[in-house]
Amino acid sequence: MTATLDLARELIKRKSITPEDEGCQVIIGERLRAIGFNVETLQYGEVINTWATWGDQGPLLAFAGHTDVVPTGDKNQWGEDPFSATVKDGVLFGRGAADMKGSLAAMVVALENFLSKDHNKCEKIRLGVLLTSDEEGPAKNGTRKVIELLQERGEKIDYCIVGEPSSNEQLGDVVKIGRRGSLNGALTVLGIQGHIAYPHLADNPIHSAVCALTKLTSINWDNGNENFPPTSLQISNISAGTGATNVIPGSLKADFNFRFSTEISSEELRAIVENTLLENDLKFKISWDESGSPFLTPNSWLRKTVETCIREETGLDTIQSTAGGTSDGRFIAPTGTEVVELGPSNETIHKINERVRTEDLEILKNIYLRIISHLCETTKLKIN
Repeated sequence: MTATLDLARELIKRKSITPEDEGCQVIIGERLRAIGFNVETLQYGEVINTWATWGDQGPLLAFAGHTDVVPTGDKNQWGEDPFSATVKDGVLFGRGAADMKGSLAAMVVALENFLSKDHNKCEKIRLGVLLTSDEEGPAKNGTRKVIELLQERGEKIDYCIVGEPSSNEQLGDVVKIGRRGSLNGALTVLGIQGHIAYPHLADNPIHSAVCALTKLTSINWDNGNENFPPTSLQISNISAGTGATNVIPGSLKADFNFRFSTEISSEELRAIVENTLLENDLKFKISWDESGSPFLTPNSWLRKTVETCIREETGLDTIQSTAGGTSDGRFIAPTGTEVVELGPSNETIHKINERVRTEDLEILKNIYLRIISHLCETTKLKIN
C-alpha cells in the first residue's frame, strides 16, 4: 500500500460524523509538525479546526478540507463496515473515502514529499493547511470562523486548493472554479383554523399559498451567463393541517432554496419573493438564511496551473465548472483568494458504499505535488 492509501484508511477508521473530528486533525497535525509546519488548533463551540503554516515569505498556497463526514445510513446495506476502510480490487470503501478523507491524505503526503525533497530549492513560498469538522453540518464554526480570524490578523491566502470531490468519470476531468450562491427561505402562511363545513368562518392558508407558490416556481429569475446556469428555485418541504380531515388548518409552512448565479443578488431574490406574496394578499412570516454568495475564480495563475498539472499527470483536458452544491470555498473566495476545488469522483459521495479508486488517490497526490512545484518555479522566475 502507498503512504496516501495508508493515511486515508487511518482517517476513515475514525468515526468523525459531523461535527465530531475523532482525532483526525491530531493525526494530520502531528505529521505536519514533523515536516516543519506551525500547527494551531482552533476550537469554536464543539467544532475543531486546524490552521497550519510553513514558510515565512512569498505567496501562500493553502490546502483546505474537512474531517467530518455525513452519517452512514443503514449499515446493513453496506458491503463492509463503513468505518473499516476495506480495500477490494483496487477500491477503497468507507464513509469519507471520497468526501473527503482521501483528498486530505493526498494533501498531507504531497506536502511530505515536497518538503522532504524540494523545499531547499524553493524558499520563497508559503504553504498552509486549513481543516474543519464543521463542513457537513451548519458550517458556522468551521472555515468561516478561521477565515475571520485570519482576516483579523491580516493574514492573506493567495491560492487555495479545496479537496472536495470534483471529478466525474476520471480523476481530474472536472474541477470547480466557483459555486452558485445558496439562499434558504422558511415561509409561514397564516390563516384561520376552523371547521371544514363552515369555510366562511375560517381562512384556508393552503388555498391562498398554492397560487403564490406556483407563481414563484414559474418566474424566470435570470438567464445565467457563460460561467453559471440560470438561477433556480426549488420548494423542498410543505406542511399544513392537524391530521384531521374535517379541520381547516391555521397555517402552512414551506421551505425553499435558491441556487443563484452572479446575475442576481440575494437582496433582489428576497424582494421579488416578498412582493409576490404581498401581491397575492397573503398574511405571512418569512425568515431567510444565506448559506453563501456566488463566487468565481478568474482565469489567472491557479486555474491555469491546475489545468496544466492535471494534463501533465493524466493527459486530460479538464472541464472548469461551477455546478454542484456549496463548499467551504464560499468562505475563502470573498477574501480575494483564488480558489479551485480538485478531488476524486463525486459519484458515491453521501451514498451507501462510498468509495474511491486507490489509484486515484495516488494520482491526486501527484497533481497536488505538481501544483506546489509549479508555484516554486513561478516564484523563482519572478525573483530572477
